[in-house]
Amino acid sequence: MPERRALNLLGLLGCLALLGFAWYAQVVLKLEPCPLCIFQRVGVAGVGLGFLLAAVHSPRDWGRHVYGVLIAVAALVTVGIAARHIWIQQLPAGSVPVCGATLDYMLDVFPLSDVIRKVLTGSGECAKVSWRFLTLSMPTWVLIAAAGLGSLGVYANSLRRR
Repeated sequence: MPERRALNLLGLLGCLALLGFAWYAQVVLKLEPCPLCIFQRVGVAGVGLGFLLAAVHSPRDWGRHVYGVLIAVAALVTVGIAARHIWIQQLPAGSVPVCGATLDYMLDVFPLSDVIRKVLTGSGECAKVSWRFLTLSMPTWVLIAAAGLGSLGVYANSLRRR
């Protein structure tokens, strides 16, 4: 197996592990995800899809760079959403908007552009920190993981085939 394909599969496994833990946190630990958490999951799934496509296709020449860029863009979007979530969690108690409608309701009622704008504004449920590991909240771990996975994707897909 070429090293590039193995690294892309490793990245895919990392994304699956993150999504698996998100499921575990929701179902077993009973931590209800806020809308920003859901967007971060979508971002991680996008990074994972990029790794999967790169591993399956394993292109030569310039095609490998396309996958590297796609993975990097998905990772940067995820990092941005996680950074916004961390910023909202750091705001003083009175400066965060109160909890609003659920994500499902907003998707049913509003256009997608309005839903994205409302979700990125944040709300009370996004400001609450209900889980920590080594003093870092879940969005902080997502930011670290997405940055690492994005770097892995760029590195793996910039390697020349031996």
